[in-house]
Amino acid sequence: MAEADRVETGALRGIRVADFSRVLAGPYATMMLADFGADVIKVEPPAGDDTRHWTPPVDATGRATYFGGVNRNKRSVALDLTDAAGLAEARRLAATADVVVENFRPGVMARFGLAYEDVREDNPGVVYCSITGFGTGEGAALAGYDLLVQAVGGLMSITGDPDGEPSKVGVALVDVLTGQNAVAGILLGLRERERTGVGCLVEVTLLQSLLSALTNQASSTLATGHPPRRLGNEHPSIAPYAVFRAGDRELVIAVGNDRQFGVLAGVLGMPGLADDARFRTNADRVAHRAELADVLERALAAASARHWVDALAAAGVPAGLVNDVAEAIAFADALGLDPVAETREPDQAAPAHRSIANPIRVGGDGATYRTAPPALDADRGADWRSRG
Repeated sequence: MAEADRVETGALRGIRVADFSRVLAGPYATMMLADFGADVIKVEPPAGDDTRHWTPPVDATGRATYFGGVNRNKRSVALDLTDAAGLAEARRLAATADVVVENFRPGVMARFGLAYEDVREDNPGVVYCSITGFGTGEGAALAGYDLLVQAVGGLMSITGDPDGEPSKVGVALVDVLTGQNAVAGILLGLRERERTGVGCLVEVTLLQSLLSALTNQASSTLATGHPPRRLGNEHPSIAPYAVFRAGDRELVIAVGNDRQFGVLAGVLGMPGLADDARFRTNADRVAHRAELADVLERALAAASARHWVDALAAAGVPAGLVNDVAEAIAFADALGLDPVAETREPDQAAPAHRSIANPIRVGGDGATYRTAPPALDADRGADWRSRG
């Protein structure tokens, strides 16, 4: 079967996505759609998505791992939107897509006649997803970089050591959260189109995605008027719920109620600890968290972190090792979660491309992994595949 005629499988088979996004939030969203069968054509500038050049590290084929992590199951066409032929092809793809995704600064797509208002004239059923950093109003001129949003959005103020400087999260978390919100918005838009026959504009911002994800920290601020402070690995409302040092390495103990604390005290050989006036209730433990940490770490020092994790898990107390990323992947694999997806290069002799699997299952079925992230312009002249 010819490439253009191949019918995909999955819940989104037959959905056509013109992907004008780059870097992380948009490409993450469109990969999630592609994993469930959407036909995604990635429209790139002649130099390619910026992340193609973010090296090192690279995979076995020399591809930037940043790009490879969010672009599987797609096809690539390189179009110069300042060139009449390239712009005409971009407009054709947008006019025939079910979904258009873009994450340029506000106004950029309009300059090329590719804004939502332009596209819907020829394609009234389009679900058009626009991802921005700070919206299209007063924040339109602000650059939507993840680090910047973590700073102005409050996340850095609650992340890090209490006596240290504000800290970012170790991954571009706001971009990922925004990509997930974009997926949800696109699916809502497609559902609305089923009902009305008309498409819609889906708008997602990095800042609003972060504020929404602050959940209890934001709600406490709204209720009390007092913004939370950095607590390191402590929890503002629960103790012990933090990182502790055992005889050889760190582990996390996440006690959520008084019963679990009593069990923890028993496993550590200190059953009377649960009757100590300083630690009897969760509120008591929160008020005396520093004293509690000292008591627990003295006991934990007697054995390895693995010993305590196994003993606590057997007793029903949530605990786990502080894994590095490789250990985390191996842990998920040991649990049978199949965390790694493999896709083949067009050259079957090349090493398989490995990336983290899509976390969603629908009706018992997971995503499908068909093609490795494409080389730049690998699918020049591509048209949509058959809807099947």
